[in-house]
Amino acid sequence: MRARFPDFRLGTVLATSFTGTLSERHGDPVERIPTPHRLIDWLAVYGLAVDSCTADQLDLARELRESIHAAATAAATQDALPASAVHVINDRSAQGRAAAILTPDGKRRWRLSSASSVEDALSVIAADAIDIISGERDGKLALCASPTCQAAFFDTSQSRTRKWCDMNTCGNRQKKARFHANQRKNLRAGGDTQAVL
Repeated sequence: MRARFPDFRLGTVLATSFTGTLSERHGDPVERIPTPHRLIDWLAVYGLAVDSCTADQLDLARELRESIHAAATAAATQDALPASAVHVINDRSAQGRAAAILTPDGKRRWRLSSASSVEDALSVIAADAIDIISGERDGKLALCASPTCQAAFFDTSQSRTRKWCDMNTCGNRQKKARFHANQRKNLRAGGDTQAVL
């Protein structure tokens, strides 16, 4: 029987989606790539299929993930980028052998060769991080408003005022919490009114 792992939180921006493979960083952290095989699965979802992954390569991936998260968080809060994070991102970007290709619908995709390794896939993720952190892409880095999440995400909404990394998870959780808080408040107010009568 195959082990059950947490679902991936998929987004449209490669680098910040990759940082989302560790969620609830300020609550009870959820590791979404706990094994090398799970990293292979995640890379395949994003069109970066590789045949194998070692424990050491998983460690490289997690180091890149945390470096992107640190740099994106600094950029979102307009702080200085951590030198160690910049170093890791640049190293991973330079180590890859991926090619950018143009799709028939005018989008850029990355192509890995049949001999590509995890390092080649990580270079694509690092290059994407460089694009968004450096401001090369139209959008704004922001941090999720959920106190237990605070994930870095790339806001491409027209107004650039998104509050949640994902409306289906963090946004809905906050809406439910507000709803229940209002219900409790209304019940207390109703109870006070009955006591007065």
